[in-house]
Amino acid sequence: MSRFWSPIVQTLTPYVPGEQPQMQRLVKLNTNESPYGPSPKALAAISNQNNDDLRLYPDPEGVALKKAIAKLHGLNPNQVFLGNGSDEVLAHVFAGLLKQSSPVYFPDITYSFYPVYCKLFGIDYQTIALGPDFEIDLTHYKTPNGGIIFPNPNAPTGRSVTRAEIEKLLARNSDSVLVVDEAYVDYGTESCIPLLQGDNCPENLLVVHTLSKSRALAGLRVGFAVGHPALIEGLERIKNSFNSYPLGCLAQAGALAAIEDQAHLEAMSAKVIQTREKLLTQLSALGFETLPSTANFIFTRHPQHAGAKLYQALRDHGIIVRHFKSPRIEEFLRITIGTNEQSAELVSALQEILS
Repeated sequence: MSRFWSPIVQTLTPYVPGEQPQMQRLVKLNTNESPYGPSPKALAAISNQNNDDLRLYPDPEGVALKKAIAKLHGLNPNQVFLGNGSDEVLAHVFAGLLKQSSPVYFPDITYSFYPVYCKLFGIDYQTIALGPDFEIDLTHYKTPNGGIIFPNPNAPTGRSVTRAEIEKLLARNSDSVLVVDEAYVDYGTESCIPLLQGDNCPENLLVVHTLSKSRALAGLRVGFAVGHPALIEGLERIKNSFNSYPLGCLAQAGALAAIEDQAHLEAMSAKVIQTREKLLTQLSALGFETLPSTANFIFTRHPQHAGAKLYQALRDHGIIVRHFKSPRIEEFLRITIGTNEQSAELVSALQEILS
């Protein structure tokens, strides 16, 4: 602690990211990274950057990348906002759209950065309890509120809600912003981006995406939001008052090529889904109870074994998963879907641990 800290610093409990261990031999299934590499076209685009690309400042607006994202999703470029990973995008969302006189609503079990942002920006918030099966029940999100945000699928549970349910929420929640955080949408969840197409684009819907998961570019730190042009204008005002050059030229080049290689995204996502479904069957045979998942991870528990002990036992076998000590979920493990080989190692280790 320093006497030169601003008063707010002393009140913060920062977000704790998943461990990035330095073990020699490791099956890393704790931070939901893609088990497969990014598009070869993205790697080539990064490698092809020249002296001037690095010597000069990058395009502060990311025009080419915005156009590519807009084209992919049937939108206009003025409906696209770029940021240094979706976490920075979310930070600007909280500061620019969700700091209102009424509290922000989000689930009680969800992405743990949300309450951190609220503390940082002085935002009042209210959590809405997940249902008995850890589902998000959108009928419990009622006005008035200062905004609603949730991941779809939710993290760390992996459960999702349909686009139709979200449309109903939009219809009855017209006086505040609805933010749908679609970090894991490419593994079997309906995206809400089609709701933003055309002349009937709702003025209060914002959808956030990242290139860190399904596009396997976590090391580049690229995220984006899409929504009504007026919402995007507000986020641009925040960005340009904080950091007008958030994305470097390497990030923009790699992201542009990845966005344009939809075939690679779909092929890699299909492989993850196939491995996930096989793993669910194998875990069930071992007595695990696993929530339905449309993400690249699963949330599972064993009724006869404590979550903390299973976490440590797997770690002793060189397999890292995520364990949360929060009430209601302390017996669960969140397991990232890896390659088929990593999944086989996980199952083999669990068979030994449970025997």
